[in-house]
Amino acid sequence: MHLIEVKNLSFKYQGTNKFVLKNINLSIKNGEIVILAGPSGCGKTTLARSLTGLIPQFYKGEYSGNVLVCGYDAAKTPIPDLATCIGYLFQNPDNQIIMDTVERDIAFSLEYRGFTREEMRNRITKILKTLGIEHLVNRKIDTLSGGEKQLVALAGVLVMEPKMLLLDEVSAYLSPRSLKRLISIIKSLNKEYGTGIMLIDHRLDLFVKLADRVIIMYDGIIYQDGDPQTIFKNLINKKLGINIPTTVKIYERLYLRGIRLDKIPLDHIELADIIN
Repeated sequence: MHLIEVKNLSFKYQGTNKFVLKNINLSIKNGEIVILAGPSGCGKTTLARSLTGLIPQFYKGEYSGNVLVCGYDAAKTPIPDLATCIGYLFQNPDNQIIMDTVERDIAFSLEYRGFTREEMRNRITKILKTLGIEHLVNRKIDTLSGGEKQLVALAGVLVMEPKMLLLDEVSAYLSPRSLKRLISIIKSLNKEYGTGIMLIDHRLDLFVKLADRVIIMYDGIIYQDGDPQTIFKNLINKKLGINIPTTVKIYERLYLRGIRLDKIPLDHIELADIIN
């Protein structure tokens, strides 16, 4: 079953002349882990906003096409209602956190949806435990580190138990330790709950081993879409402004010199295994 269906989607922001999205067609299945990559300004965040209903409901402009999320029209369904299907984690947690304490912020969406106090307590306790941040529950937001804020923002998204989690350049605000924890959380959510994941991030080396699929955007279109091995083979000797993993760059250099490896190594462990 397709969780997301995008058909002939085009969009340009109000007051601009250029279309940021140009006739996008895309389907994403339940439980898929997808990386959305491309150079700066190619339309990645605009597509993410369209999937979550922020475009055209909040960001205005010229919009055409259709986006279905869990069967609902994302352009017309109230954004809080879509949050039970697709959870959107912003790049900067300060743009997402709105309450003054951790517990109140995580509870905010549940209160809006009319959950009882007992239901709220159970969900908040569960998500704090899942993320390993029970110790932060009574903390003031302004006392948290950037990484802690990102985990609190993630808790506020996951407490709605969405079928898909969309993470937009979240690695920018995380320490190596917090990033390692996030990768572990992503694996756990996908394996234990079947949560679909879409990662928008310029650091492909961090997440490519997790991905079932890589989608490359370029100048408002979907330029490539497939499994990581196929995508990186297709990108050999193409200069698109994408920060591909170091091991893929090594493969590319060897390939262009006539040295063929059995497959593209997606991390240093795979590279060592292939060379040995």
